[in-house]
Amino acid sequence: MHGPCRALRTGTAKGKIGPCRDKGPMDHVLSLIGGVGMFLLGMEVMTAALRDAAGRDLRAVLARFTTTPMRGVLTGAGATAIIQSSSATTVMTVGFVGAGLLSMPQALGVIFGANIGTTATGWLVSILGFKLQLDAVAMAALLPASLMVLLGRGAVARAGRVAAGLCLLLVALALMQNGAADLTEQLTPERLPGPTLAGLLFLAGLGVAVTVLMQSSSAALALALVLLDSGALALIQAAAIVLGMNVGTTFTAILASVGGSKPMRQTAVANLLFNIGTFAVAFPVVWLAAGWITDFGADHDAMTILLAMHTGFNVLGVAMFLPLTARFADFVARLVPERKEPPLVSLDRSMLRDPETALVAAQVAADKIAARLFGALGGALAGHPDFRGLSALGPCDTAVEELRNFLQNIRLPEGRKSAEAVYSALLHQLDHLVRMRARVESRGYFTALMDDRALRRPALAIGACLRRLGEGPSTQEAARLARLQALLDHRQARHRRGLLLGEHAGLYSLADVFSHTDAMRWLLRTLHHAVRVADYQAQAREGLSAAPERAADRD
Repeated sequence: MHGPCRALRTGTAKGKIGPCRDKGPMDHVLSLIGGVGMFLLGMEVMTAALRDAAGRDLRAVLARFTTTPMRGVLTGAGATAIIQSSSATTVMTVGFVGAGLLSMPQALGVIFGANIGTTATGWLVSILGFKLQLDAVAMAALLPASLMVLLGRGAVARAGRVAAGLCLLLVALALMQNGAADLTEQLTPERLPGPTLAGLLFLAGLGVAVTVLMQSSSAALALALVLLDSGALALIQAAAIVLGMNVGTTFTAILASVGGSKPMRQTAVANLLFNIGTFAVAFPVVWLAAGWITDFGADHDAMTILLAMHTGFNVLGVAMFLPLTARFADFVARLVPERKEPPLVSLDRSMLRDPETALVAAQVAADKIAARLFGALGGALAGHPDFRGLSALGPCDTAVEELRNFLQNIRLPEGRKSAEAVYSALLHQLDHLVRMRARVESRGYFTALMDDRALRRPALAIGACLRRLGEGPSTQEAARLARLQALLDHRQARHRRGLLLGEHAGLYSLADVFSHTDAMRWLLRTLHHAVRVADYQAQAREGLSAAPERAADRD
């Protein structure tokens, strides 16, 4: 018997046994599945905490120290090793390209490096989980780590989340090892495809599927290591699966680029092509050297060999692509051309003959521009921020210019007070839309807002309200947005005073005080423009609805 059932049975009645029982095959499968789930949870907790700890510093490093592809490789490898997630680094890089902070060659360097940095997770899992077997220590350390999360603040709470995530990883590995060890009778290398071309391709495809399903190459690699360690996989089979995982991990970046700008889609495609190219070189080596790899693994530590192959093939891929970065970027640019999108607004000049019709058309155009801006800003102010909308605001600039030119050519008839009021409301909307568009270019404030406990909740509420306004004008949502503005304006002085007192007490650094104060000021000013846009939308609609009635009265 294994695990908890190593204890003696305590049966006292005929046919009755105590709390322990023999495990069946389904129990072993559930143990393995539960271990994978716990590993994913631990990885998410630890990665999120490390990403928060790195915060703006990591973003600044990615944006500043990638002036050449080689420096991008070093930066990407270091950043991924720090936050323990190549997907997070790649998605962040895709967002930076969409925002114009990184060029394509710079982003390619970061992506190349991220593939090297992600191999650090495998070595960490191997040393702590398999070599040192720290699962008992992790169980004991989980309580103090959880207390740090629950009772601590700031850096203490982040350190607690990192420790708790690492503890969950180690406990999950032990659970996966127990489940895999008990499945060796049902799952053996002989029951899986052998080292033939078709067999290895099937296993590589299995690696792709598992990684796409888990959305974590680290968890998929840990599962492969567990099955290799238990004897359920042979070394050559595990190597084919790991090669497939390298391709599967690109799926997250592809998802992040859907609906984004052209540079975002190009970066995601480049990531996919790089990993496919590495696979195309590494797979034939594994297939042709299958016999030698099997013999070598029989005399040495198979897990270390697998991790060395994983690292070596990624380094080989970078060595192949790095000298060709500029040509590779040009190839990707031709492969993913600019997508022809219909214009956001289309104002027919013939409508200028009838001022009333022209005003209606102009207000419809302003509503479309506002909806796009509201939706994009609302997506960024969310628990899981989505910056794709902000990166795809290019059509708004063209639409604003077209609306401005259209308004300049409207000739209002004399004595139409309602038409003059609508025209004035449209001019005010345009002014606030332009100012709001300029403010959303400042991306650095979103992280500070989400990190601030006092600002996170109202920022999320504002984001939810903006997303609903992005679906169309709403008097109720406009009123709610105005109330949120009044609430934040009332709290501004108190929040600034709390930050200064916290800095004096050592809870915050001076840089944190400045960044959080600036973030609140940015949010208030951006919110002011949004509230004024919604207010002038209501005024214009009221004036347009009144205009036909007054015209009928004159008739």
